[in-house]
Amino acid sequence: MNLSPALVPPVSGSTDLFLIPGDPVEQVRAPEVFNRVFAALGINAVLVPVHVAPTDIESFVRAVFLARNVRGLFLAIPHKALVMDLLDDCSPLGRLAGAVNGIRRTASGRLEGGLFDGEGLRASLDHFGMAYAGRRVLILGAGGGAAAIGASLAGVAAELALYDPVPGKAAGVAARLAGARGQGQGGAAQVRAAQDNDPAGFDLVIHASPLGLRADDPLPLDVSRMAPHAALVDILMKNQPTPLVRAARARGLHAQPGFEMLIQQAPLYLDFFGYPEAAQAVRQDATFLRELIYPTVLAREIPRPGDSAQSWVAQARPVVN
Repeated sequence: MNLSPALVPPVSGSTDLFLIPGDPVEQVRAPEVFNRVFAALGINAVLVPVHVAPTDIESFVRAVFLARNVRGLFLAIPHKALVMDLLDDCSPLGRLAGAVNGIRRTASGRLEGGLFDGEGLRASLDHFGMAYAGRRVLILGAGGGAAAIGASLAGVAAELALYDPVPGKAAGVAARLAGARGQGQGGAAQVRAAQDNDPAGFDLVIHASPLGLRADDPLPLDVSRMAPHAALVDILMKNQPTPLVRAARARGLHAQPGFEMLIQQAPLYLDFFGYPEAAQAVRQDATFLRELIYPTVLAREIPRPGDSAQSWVAQARPVVN
């Protein structure tokens, strides 16, 4: 791939503008990834983070699309579920999860929502060789990201359990996913709200809550309760490897940060926003994006073109002495 050395595209009056509202917004990594893609591939577009409170998100979305050069929105926590009533149309996964992480405006002015978190997570599990089909899966969290992951895994996991400390939140997501299964839209053998965050008996644990964004946050689960064969993904984009990932690796478990989930989503976003050639380029080789967002301590785990699947999966499962 012939890449421009620029990390951020130049901005002019003809630049297409994408925004990513969140609250907080300091942890988002999508601007780094997509501005690098835009600059590297000569796309006249830029992605900018904006700090928007949950109480203001509906007004913000309505107002921002009045600007003719705003092509779309990426959505960070906690807005993914809060914008659903503003959409004219939505992808099937978005309807199932009750959340979206992308909004585009069509030529006719309609707002369409898409959801890519779950598909990105599922692709990252394949990338790392983490089994989920026919397995027992615990998702910690019940926000938009967790719901998206649940929607993508519900059709293949043997059991899907969601836990959130907010009363009724996990139960609501589980009921929606289970209800879709009952209506013939696929689903796991069992979708339920977990009573607690105990990972015992689960084959795969996915951490999709905000715990870990702050240095003084407690661990979201007791890693010592995980089965010896269990795997873990912490989808946080900040403070990686998090104390949770470190603790799981210290036990010799296969534990991964959430960077690959974002990498695997990138082509989906690019297709959604009308950049199919860029999407294909990233599918063919995303090394330059991994080099951008993986911290130094994890750099040796970046797969390189020509690496065998066995070699980079082994690198992604570091042995802790």
